[in-house]
Amino acid sequence: MVEQVVIIGTGPAGWTAAIYSARANLKPLIIEGAQPGGQLTTTTSVENFPGFPEGLDGAQLMLQMRTQAERFGARILSGEVASVDFKRQPFRLQLDDGKELETGAVIIATGASAQYMGLASEQKLLGRGVSGCATCDGALYRGKRVAVVGGGDTAMEDALFLTRFAAQVTVIHRRDEFRASQIMAERVKQNPKIKIAWNTVVIEVLDVVREEVTALRLKNVKTGALTELPVAGVFIAIGHQPNTKAFVGQVNMNEKGYILAENSRTNVPGVFAAGDVQDHVYRQAVTAAGSGCMAAIEAERYLKH
Repeated sequence: MVEQVVIIGTGPAGWTAAIYSARANLKPLIIEGAQPGGQLTTTTSVENFPGFPEGLDGAQLMLQMRTQAERFGARILSGEVASVDFKRQPFRLQLDDGKELETGAVIIATGASAQYMGLASEQKLLGRGVSGCATCDGALYRGKRVAVVGGGDTAMEDALFLTRFAAQVTVIHRRDEFRASQIMAERVKQNPKIKIAWNTVVIEVLDVVREEVTALRLKNVKTGALTELPVAGVFIAIGHQPNTKAFVGQVNMNEKGYILAENSRTNVPGVFAAGDVQDHVYRQAVTAAGSGCMAAIEAERYLKH
């Protein structure tokens, strides 16, 4: 059986594409992936998605999107795409369990994964004070002390953004100078609400009172001195990695591995990309959902013609 459209990924982009393509009677098949719901499932409170004035849990939002897609007839298959062949029609996908699929169109919505520090305590507190997205979660920390880990432009942007809400922002960087552009670094250095911990790394995220971040245990890499920094949240800004390994050599990507797409269309007719897998600028649930809508409409037009 050749599918009409297969959607790879189940974040806001994937589920929105599923809703639109199902309503267009394309009977989409959605490959759920290793992290059903995507990055949003690690966020305990989503306050900036339109239509939910009181906010809601990220996992709950993804579940509601899934239910909506299923209502219109979307089908869901557990597994990960291990490899693809976009050189011929129908396109071929091979899953990690060996199962093979054929389809007339593909929507890639595999997202991008925030790079974390690799600490067990960090992973334990994801969504409970540990975040990879300042613009998603920053407003939750009004009047509180927070930290940003990183030294590039993203870390600078996150720190400056957080000063709108937080009482104080501490930037933690393992070196004695930032990798960021000079203008961004100067803005951070001159902001009175920002402190900088040079030559410093986080060795543990602490939750002394409850299962929420209360402090960071820091180590000075030059002196070895250990200190504790009381914070309510820590934002990891050491980069994102697009989940595009299975598509290398099949569609055009930039030097960082993000899929190049114009209005969701890749260089391969019939292959579309939506969400963070092709967006390294905005990385928001609402922009991902919008691009998922675009991809579904483009896929419908492609299949029709």
